[in-house]
Amino acid sequence: MELTVWGIITAIVVGLIVGALGRLVVPGRQNMPIWLHLLIGVGAALLGTVLARAIGIATETAGVDWGELLVQVVVAAIAVALVAGVGGRRRVTR
Repeated sequence: MELTVWGIITAIVVGLIVGALGRLVVPGRQNMPIWLHLLIGVGAALLGTVLARAIGIATETAGVDWGELLVQVVVAAIAVALVAGVGGRRRVTR
């Protein structure tokens, strides 16, 4: 299982996009800075690349590997929503 340069670059780009969108999708006020959303998105997208390759979805194609991209987006979106949701619940209101 080898990560290619394009797989890593794609994961970073997907992670940045999904991290930014995650801030917009999660309802309510979030006590997380935007850079944390982006960082979570990138990490989760990289994890999605590894996961796609481990289960055999990712293949070497001449164009866009839609299966790998789908796994990256799903994992990144779940991670951003989970962290934003957990971070929002820890807040104590008086």
